[in-house]
Amino acid sequence: MNRNLAMLYSGGHKGTEAEFGRNAERCGVPEVTLSFEGHNPERTQNLRVLSDDELTQGNVSMTIVSKHMGRTFSSREKIRRVIQSIFHMVNSSHHVFAVGWIQADDTVKGGTGWAVELAKFFNRDVSVYDQERDQWFAWTDHQWQPDTPIIPDKGFCGTGTRNPSESGKQAIQDLFDRSFGDRDA
Repeated sequence: MNRNLAMLYSGGHKGTEAEFGRNAERCGVPEVTLSFEGHNPERTQNLRVLSDDELTQGNVSMTIVSKHMGRTFSSREKIRRVIQSIFHMVNSSHHVFAVGWIQADDTVKGGTGWAVELAKFFNRDVSVYDQERDQWFAWTDHQWQPDTPIIPDKGFCGTGTRNPSESGKQAIQDLFDRSFGDRDA
């Protein structure tokens, strides 16, 4: 695996995204943090602040997001900008990795779920570490199947809950170790 060809895209948010960033840094994997005016991400490595025009490219009706996800999301401007920035994270990636909870309707809980749904829609590989079941799953043949994912030597997205469990953090570390091994090796 060539760590120089891999590139982490995330929003740099507290929790899972920051954990992905710390592991990318530990393994020498380049990182791009996509953000927007008024947002203060925890990670600011290679910060790219998206313009209003760029954010508009990821615009989607909050009604559509709510219907697709089977739940209601606020239409406040900050939530809209997060949804718009998620578009850029997923669109820049070949594989989306998320940490959270897979729900009975096969969506993933919270805003993380929108990244997962976009990945499915864009035919990206998508892997979710389900914190309740303590296991990685891949979306294959229109269903979640147990998996042991590897980070590709291309752009990938790392996202998830603001509150990763210790097993969620360990799953991210293991993912990087499995993919890139020891940086000094």
